[in-house]
Amino acid sequence: MGIRSKKENARLAGLIYLVVVLTGIFSLGYVPSQLIVWDDAATTYNNILASEFLFRLGIVSGILCYLSFLVLHFILYELFKPVNRIYAVLMVVLAVVSVPISLFNMINKVDILTLISGAQYLNTFEAEQLHTHVMLLLKSYNNGILVVQVFWGLWLFPFGYLVFKSGYLPRIFGILLMLGCFSYLVRFSGSMFFPNFDMPSFVGLPASLAEIGTCLWLLIMGVKDKPATNIKR
Repeated sequence: MGIRSKKENARLAGLIYLVVVLTGIFSLGYVPSQLIVWDDAATTYNNILASEFLFRLGIVSGILCYLSFLVLHFILYELFKPVNRIYAVLMVVLAVVSVPISLFNMINKVDILTLISGAQYLNTFEAEQLHTHVMLLLKSYNNGILVVQVFWGLWLFPFGYLVFKSGYLPRIFGILLMLGCFSYLVRFSGSMFFPNFDMPSFVGLPASLAEIGTCLWLLIMGVKDKPATNIKR
């Protein structure tokens, strides 16, 4: 198997990044919006029961997202290590740490499938108790997402630095990626210290624009094949 060119690595990274983005939007955004009513445990339970396949699809999509996220960073490492090896390693470490946390957190959703299974041993629970258990697991899952998004933010800073210094992509993406790091950290800090404050949606805009823009640029445009400037080994 031959060594892939820089442009081939970039397009492969863009393709896998696209899988991460689409599966992430589906599992973290679309599925919860269709099933979860946070102030109504009974309705949420019944929604999941009635749309169990969609809920299962969300779990599978989430796992695919995290596994693709893991693979993505080793390809990005190959692409950006000539720019700055230390920052490339830091990028990989900060991203990879999040994967086992994310996968372990998914157990909360799998446990919900047990609670809605109708197994005979669940007859000892009242309906309200099952509803409450399901909601507690969903809350626990969201708490896990709150913690893991710290790493989802931190890896963006070295990645943004590498994009900015490399010249492979427009430098605006590098700036937005580094700002995206702080977007995640601000959202985490806000949730921890001001739990009753609704964080404005624009806080997450730099991260969203940066990741989607970088993903599409890598996939469609690739990168320049000329050697990167400011190389540090």
